[in-house]
Amino acid sequence: MSTRCDDRPIARRIEEEERLVAERGQALGEDHPATLALALDLAELYWSEGRLGAARKLEERVVTARLRQLGAHHPDTLKAQGKLAVTLAAQGRLGAARRLQEAVAEGLDALYGASHRESLRARNNLAGSIAAEGDLRAARALLERIIETLVAAFGEEDPDTLAACENLGGILWRQGEGEEAYGLMCRVFESRCRVCGESDPATRQAGALLALIEESLGV
Repeated sequence: MSTRCDDRPIARRIEEEERLVAERGQALGEDHPATLALALDLAELYWSEGRLGAARKLEERVVTARLRQLGAHHPDTLKAQGKLAVTLAAQGRLGAARRLQEAVAEGLDALYGASHRESLRARNNLAGSIAAEGDLRAARALLERIIETLVAAFGEEDPDTLAACENLGGILWRQGEGEEAYGLMCRVFESRCRVCGESDPATRQAGALLALIEESLGV
């Protein structure tokens, strides 16, 4: 879910973020924008540790508050809805996730344009849901367009580029194109190690997919 790099142990990051959320909530209120922003960060850390129920609870709280305070078309509302959609997809609620992701992508396109980083992130997440529903061809075509735009705008080792490439690697593998998937994921994993470090959750996630591909190929 995350494209960021942080070399602190995940348990320590969660402990620190929980403390910040509690302190900010007591000082400013649970629905204050600063508290809600920290709550979303904490939800992302929960997600990285596989605590999807805890992440979803926080994300739903943030979405509800931002809809009430800011409206459905505000970028902060769309950001929170996008994170919630990813969690819903990870929990297997694919139809709900795809509908929400489509709405988020359309909203971000209207705000920023289709080539903006936030819009491309939303499309990357949407591609993941499309693939999970079984339409690998459509997901692959969408990802290839996203990656082309990301590479041109931000470079091959940008975290968002690597996240989209990882999604594409998984789809190639599922389509039976193991050698192509292996080559792509080797590059992604090497870049993650170099940019984020070997202990970062994003690096470990890429390494796990690479290991599955290697096993299937007998590498």
